[in-house]
Amino acid sequence: MNLAGHDEPWREWQAALAGPRLHHGWILSGKRGTGKAAFALKAARELVAEPGTAQPKGDHPDIIRLEPLPASADDEKKRDEGKPYQTKRNISVDQVRAMQQRLTTRPTLGSRRAIIVDPADDLEKGAANALLKSLEEPPVGTFFLLIAHRLGRLLPTIRSRCRVLHFPRLADAEIAAVLAREVPQASAATCAAAVAAAGGSPGAALEFVALDLGRAHDVMQSIATNGDPRLELRSKLADAIGARPDRQRQLAAVELARAVVAGRMAGSSRAAIPALTKAHADLSRLAAQAPTYNFDAGLLTMEIGGLLASLAMPSEAGHG
Repeated sequence: MNLAGHDEPWREWQAALAGPRLHHGWILSGKRGTGKAAFALKAARELVAEPGTAQPKGDHPDIIRLEPLPASADDEKKRDEGKPYQTKRNISVDQVRAMQQRLTTRPTLGSRRAIIVDPADDLEKGAANALLKSLEEPPVGTFFLLIAHRLGRLLPTIRSRCRVLHFPRLADAEIAAVLAREVPQASAATCAAAVAAAGGSPGAALEFVALDLGRAHDVMQSIATNGDPRLELRSKLADAIGARPDRQRQLAAVELARAVVAGRMAGSSRAAIPALTKAHADLSRLAAQAPTYNFDAGLLTMEIGGLLASLAMPSEAGHG
């Protein structure tokens, strides 16, 4: 069974798989939270499976996954215990080189091997250049599935050597159906806010519910509508986001603010467009930086609040 929005990417992938010569490099492109990682793993398992050879149900020896490692020894322990943990900011060049070393050997169970990079956006510069060498001269039977939340952040030389599968944003009704199925205990108000904040991403909507960002969404809407000249609402926003939010919560907060701005663009007056456009661009910059930068939680909240306040009070500085 395919995830919502995966019918066309899956049709394209299976058509290529059935063709005479499968391209060695694929980029799975789309908004964060559209299920690209699940697709990549399912596609990789189908790719390496061969008739008459039993396939393991758990980790597969011919599927190599590159993703940011735990940030510390303590986080590594949390990962091994199945607990939430922090990761390093990037996929390192050492990880890519270790993968390349494995490519000097034959696949374990069959004739094919799959490399999943999740996300390729988070490759260090040296790691991206090292990966490029493997894409330029891929070993026989080796195929790459690169997950990209922001296609424009990949090296043009990497993009030029891969085929792109686009994962569309879902309609609000489709996301509401996902929430009803996955989190039936969530209130109608929370689900409505999650759908509005998701920007077409079911993963973002589920994250919204899991992180309990409903109050933060309400405060953001109030700031954007009424302004915040006395910084009182920004104080409430800081409380809703939390005093020490991890990177996941920081990124979710930025994406939530961006969704608030985007939601106001439709039907807005001509005079409001410049402020909306600038706020959205600045929040997009923050969203690009959040996975890798160490933001001070208080300053990040002030930045978000100031950008939202600028919509209601154009004279108020965007940086609070």
